Amino acid sequence: MRLRLDLAYDGGGFHGWATQPSLRTVQGVLEGALATVLRAPVTVTCAGRTDTGVHARGQVVHFDLAAGDLVGAAGRAGKDPLGGLVTRLNGLLDSDVHVDRVVEVPEDFDARFGALWRRYAYRLADRPDVVDPLTRSHVVTWRRPLDDAACQEATSGLVGEHDFAAYCKRREGATTVRRLLDLRWTRTDRGVVEVGVRADAFCHHMVRSLVGALVAVGEGRRPSSWPAAVLAAGQRDPAVLVMPAHGLTLEEVAYPPDDQLAHRARETRTVRGLDKPDLPESSLSDG
Repeated sequence: MRLRLDLAYDGGGFHGWATQPSLRTVQGVLEGALATVLRAPVTVTCAGRTDTGVHARGQVVHFDLAAGDLVGAAGRAGKDPLGGLVTRLNGLLDSDVHVDRVVEVPEDFDARFGALWRRYAYRLADRPDVVDPLTRSHVVTWRRPLDDAACQEATSGLVGEHDFAAYCKRREGATTVRRLLDLRWTRTDRGVVEVGVRADAFCHHMVRSLVGALVAVGEGRRPSSWPAAVLAAGQRDPAVLVMPAHGLTLEEVAYPPDDQLAHRARETRTVRGLDKPDLPESSLSDG
């Protein structure tokens, strides 16, 4: 059977998502907890591999196991096996990671390649009156005020399907073509800047680099046309700041209806080049 697990975590105490020897990672602690509860080794696949320090409110993973492995997962909670699995996992996990739910899904469900889009938010406090020490772990304090209108104007040349090589940390064999669906610079009622970014997938450092380019416009150091010009150049520009990781949160991942899951996964693998036998899946990054 295939299960979908939805979780949230504070990335400040993790060395990113992916398992690394001798380092605390989200995948490592989650798989460890699953193995303890299910009494069997489990390997999970996530929707987006977040970097060190990046948070998630809407991370999605899938994993497979034999139906019999769920026996006893409820423990003494008196719940169904899936509800009991949630309870027992949260009892084992530290407070900086929380499992929201576990549900059975069709075997065609793929947390990574079946996703229609991912939505991230980057948060900044650029005025003294909105800096809050209680939110310092996920809102970046910026010492210079930013021009909201100029920043929003600068987003217009970035939305759409493009090669985002200028805003990505390249990885050998990985495509940098992405479809950016939304890029919006707004303020919350409290006055905190919230940059909403939604795309079919993301390259390594893509969101933090896009925000860095917009910040340069917002400070008046660059014209509103500059981010699009950087994109068109097709190569990394050292003038683009990669923003601090802790301001970034994976908020939501969307999937198609069950009868379209298999088609979506095949489509994504083809677009990303994974239909080529010499290109390993591990050469791509979504976060």
